[in-house]
Amino acid sequence: MKTIDVQLAENAYPVYLGQDLLTQADLWHRHLGTGKVLIVSNDVVGPLYLDALTNTLAGRDLEVHTLPDGEQFKTLETWSGIIDRLVSMQARRDASIIALGGGVVGDMSGFAAASYMRGIRFLQAPTTLLAQVDASVGGKTGVNHVRGKNLIGAFHQPSTVIIDTNTLNTLEAREFNAGMAEVVKYGAINDPGFFAWLEASAERINKRDPDALNELIEQSVLNKADIVRQDEKEAGVRALLNFGHSFGHALEAETGYSKFLHGEAVAIGMVTAARLSENRGLCPPGATRRLKTLLQTFNLPVSIPADTDMAGMAEALKLDKKAVASGLRLILLNSLGSAQVDQDSSTEDIMQAMNESLN
Repeated sequence: MKTIDVQLAENAYPVYLGQDLLTQADLWHRHLGTGKVLIVSNDVVGPLYLDALTNTLAGRDLEVHTLPDGEQFKTLETWSGIIDRLVSMQARRDASIIALGGGVVGDMSGFAAASYMRGIRFLQAPTTLLAQVDASVGGKTGVNHVRGKNLIGAFHQPSTVIIDTNTLNTLEAREFNAGMAEVVKYGAINDPGFFAWLEASAERINKRDPDALNELIEQSVLNKADIVRQDEKEAGVRALLNFGHSFGHALEAETGYSKFLHGEAVAIGMVTAARLSENRGLCPPGATRRLKTLLQTFNLPVSIPADTDMAGMAEALKLDKKAVASGLRLILLNSLGSAQVDQDSSTEDIMQAMNESLN
C-alpha cells in the first residue's frame, strides 16, 4: 500500500493506493468518526463491492443508500434523496458518508456531506479509473443543472481517499478508457515526462498491467495533489486542471449528459483546446496531432459529432463556471506539458476551433 499526502493549509488528508483496501478494517476505522455511517453507492457498483465494505465495517451503525447509475442522475433531486436518508437515520454532526463508486457518486455524496448540518465527515472509495485519478481528490463536489455541468456545489475535502485497485478488474472498457482522458490531461498540462511515459506504456496500460496501472494512478494523484496544494479553491493555478473541460462540459450539456461519458467529452474538449492553442500560435505545431494520437490509442473520441448544435454548445460555454465577468476563461497549451489560463480568445477563435473539431 502506498500513501500520498494531499497537503493543504487546513484540510490535509492521505490518499491510500493498493489492493484489497476495501477489506482493511483498521484503515477504515482510523478515518471514520464515532457516529453513524451512510454508504452511498449505485446499482452497478453496489452488487460488486458493497458486501465487502459492509463486512469490513461490521458492528458500525451503518446504512446504505443506492443511486441509479449515470450522469443524467447527477441532480438536485438525487442529492435530496441522500439528505432525506441522513435525516431518516437521524444522523448527527459526528456522522460519516462513504462514497463507494465513480465520480458521480463521489460528487453527489460529497455535496450532501458538505450540506448536511453544514458539513459532516466524508470518505472517498473510488471504483472507476476516472474517480481514482481525478474526481476523488481535491474536494470539488456538486450536481449538474440542466443548462450546465456542476453549476451547484461546494468545496468539501474528504477525510481520506481509499483507492482499492482491485475494483478496476470489473470496470468496463469504455469506463476505463474514459478515465484515461483525465490521466492524459495531467501529462498535457503539467508533466511532459509523464506524457511521454504514457505514449511509451500505452500497450501495457490497455492490457491493464497492474504495475502500469499503479504507476499511472500514483503519478496522476501526485500531479493533482501538487496543484491542489498550491490552490485549494481554484483562485489561480488549479484552473489548469480544467484543460478540455470547458468544451467538454458544453458538449455534455448540449447532448443532455447522455451521449458521452465525462472522460470522452473531456478528450474531445482537450483536442479542441489544443487546436485553439495552435491556431493562436500559443503552442508549437504538432501538439494537437500528438495529443489526438495518444487519446485515440486509448480508444477515446477526438471529434465533435457532426450533428451537434454548435450554437447550443456555444451558449453552454457562456455558462461555464470558469467564466469571469470579462469573458470566457479557457485553459490553453504552451506546449505538451505546460498550460496557461487564457482570456484573450475571441468568439471567432473559439468557433473556428470548434468547427475544425467537427467529425
